[in-house]
Amino acid sequence: MIPIVAFYAVASLFAYITYAVDKKAAIKNRQRVSERSLHLLGVLGGWPGALLAQQQLRHKTQKTSFRLVFWFTVALNLVGLWAVVVYLLDV
Repeated sequence: MIPIVAFYAVASLFAYITYAVDKKAAIKNRQRVSERSLHLLGVLGGWPGALLAQQQLRHKTQKTSFRLVFWFTVALNLVGLWAVVVYLLDV
């Protein structure tokens, strides 16, 4: 179970940093991180860090289409995590 927690922690940190970089790029009118990349980070386990970044940085919180896809990726990730815990770890 510890490797799973560590994986989520690292993925979340990476997602948070990526959201921060994108927020800074948005402010400075520079090239942005694609929404597809941000969603991919969420699916790969970084959604807790992404959610924290959205709230703390006030980034990507107004665009409804982004938020809908984000919450879908969270649900997808949680179903996958449940499957890993129940079937692979035999809990």
